[in-house]
Amino acid sequence: MKPARYIISLLVLVLVFQACANKPQNKQLQEAISTMKKASTFMVEKVSYKGGYVWNYTPDLSRSWGEMEAKPSMIWTQAPGTPTMGNVFMEAYFATGDEYYYKAAEKVADALIAGQLPCGGWNYIIDFDGEESLKDWYETIGKNGWRLEEFQHYYGNATFDDEATYGPALFLLRMYNQKPKPKLKHALESAIQFVLESQYPSGGWPQRYPLKFDYSKNNRPDYSSFITLNDDVHRNNVRFLLMCYLVLKEERFLEPINRAMDCILQLQQKAPQAGWSWQFTTDMKPAGARTYEPEGLYSNATYSCINMLMDYYEITGEQKFMDAIPPAIDFLKSIALSDEMTKYYPRNLAPGQKLYPSCTEVGTNKAVYVHRGGSNATNGEYYSDYNPEYQWMPTFSMRALNVSILEDRFESLKKIPKDELLKKSPLNTKPSLENYLPRRKFKTNEQEIERIISELVKKDFWEGVYANSNPFIGDGPAKPTEGDYRCTQVGDKYDTSPYRLGEDQRGITTWQYVINMSKLIEFVNSQEEN
Repeated sequence: MKPARYIISLLVLVLVFQACANKPQNKQLQEAISTMKKASTFMVEKVSYKGGYVWNYTPDLSRSWGEMEAKPSMIWTQAPGTPTMGNVFMEAYFATGDEYYYKAAEKVADALIAGQLPCGGWNYIIDFDGEESLKDWYETIGKNGWRLEEFQHYYGNATFDDEATYGPALFLLRMYNQKPKPKLKHALESAIQFVLESQYPSGGWPQRYPLKFDYSKNNRPDYSSFITLNDDVHRNNVRFLLMCYLVLKEERFLEPINRAMDCILQLQQKAPQAGWSWQFTTDMKPAGARTYEPEGLYSNATYSCINMLMDYYEITGEQKFMDAIPPAIDFLKSIALSDEMTKYYPRNLAPGQKLYPSCTEVGTNKAVYVHRGGSNATNGEYYSDYNPEYQWMPTFSMRALNVSILEDRFESLKKIPKDELLKKSPLNTKPSLENYLPRRKFKTNEQEIERIISELVKKDFWEGVYANSNPFIGDGPAKPTEGDYRCTQVGDKYDTSPYRLGEDQRGITTWQYVINMSKLIEFVNSQEEN
């Protein structure tokens, strides 16, 4: 064989080998894209209601749930509800360029705009059958959710809790940034004004706004006006204003952002209890909230605030945020529970974790544990004491935390020169919104992708595990039902709180859709990069 012919033959073999190697990969890529479309078409055209979503559905769509059971006319603003679905559609749109996904995201935006309250914020629930239908839900299903006291009273205003306002507002900002349509601009500006107007002079935010003082439970004051850190209320509002600054490039956002960051310093208590609560009165004193959230300092709130201080140092380079961290870490270490206390905790601790009391009494540093008696929302009560026996939900009264992660991040930040830190600050670099958005990463591989694709060959949706609940059958009796409900997920048959009992309840869940779509999107993006 002549050298030229040999080289040509070798090249042909190489090209054939490459084609064979690439063929399955290209086939899997196309299968991934078509699977995404099939699953999304089902969610958009069969599951959604007027463009919105709750969390979970029975396979026949006869019952559905957000955090509690929903009426057919309802959609949910809490994650992983309507805004979460909209964000997945946008990610799919960016990955594939398919306009179907943008139109699906636009339907989500329209649903959220339709449910936006006159004040500019959102409640947990949007009921397209109107306010009387929503009030009826609160007086029936909501009122009887024993462990979900935030749904036992209809305020008629908006809430920052559980991303109910942050999620829709950020999604509208994202949609507006992509295509600045007038309807998006109007709704977004209304949401921005809501966040700015509701901020206290101290820099914090109430849980609900406009302020209401018309509700109390067990002689406790209405906590919805308290400065709230719980469920990332404070962190998310700062993030939202910062992202508005990045997109709209308006100086009006800087003062509220700085005031909010300083508020975390003001809320920190004095050493040796240099921690934080989840709620504070407007004069900066630790406060309780729901009846199973007693007044005190909270270990997971303190952990969260230490991370916030480091976030704010990275943004501003101001040393005052770093100076507040060592006494806070010292406080956490001082309240760590003994190894013996793990007998009360139902989960195994991960490497580096220790057990901490969720709530510590101000002044004494005593651990406070939550208990309950009765059988439902009518006759039941929550109370707290120092006894770890028979806790209601031990994972609520005790927290597994890894403080060394905080210490490592703190030490790493100290080593970064201030000018280098500020060069990377979003206030100076002004990254694009899409590059700055926090994104959850899902680990995957080709075998996992194949499994996700194969699960949809004979079905229209991916099955997920969901929480069930007792249907509303009327208010519970004044006398407790026979049985021991001290440590259970749910009370008697009158309790409408959702509960999980094993893995037997499988149906349509937005969360399973989000997880599998996110993995497929990452796979598609990785193939296109290659």
